[in-house]
Amino acid sequence: MNKLIIRWAINAVALYAAIALVPGLQLGNDNWLSYIWLALIFGLVNAILRPLLKFLTCPLIILTLGLFTLILNTILFYITDWLGSFFGVGILIDNFWAAFFGALIVSVVSVVLTFLIRDELDDRKRKDR
Repeated sequence: MNKLIIRWAINAVALYAAIALVPGLQLGNDNWLSYIWLALIFGLVNAILRPLLKFLTCPLIILTLGLFTLILNTILFYITDWLGSFFGVGILIDNFWAAFFGALIVSVVSVVLTFLIRDELDDRKRKDR
């Protein structure tokens, strides 16, 4: 359960960073609760659709040496926006490049924060021994 909450918080921070840094992205309701709900939707979309889309586009991913995953991230970002709009927490995306860079920033921030938190948790486990 702790891992789920940590992953949810990382997604919320990553989405906040993307919306703050990319000029073509805006959150419909600009409050912290919207980021929390959007992070939940984003996590569910990634957990459910990402494996399916990766499986279906595996030849393209191999052919482009993994660069097609950037397009998949953008598609998942658009799907998150579409689903979020049903709950009033959608992202206003100006164009494809705003979604592309937003998805890229979300990916980078998520990887960095996951690495930092996992490193910190490993240090705590070593000290407890």
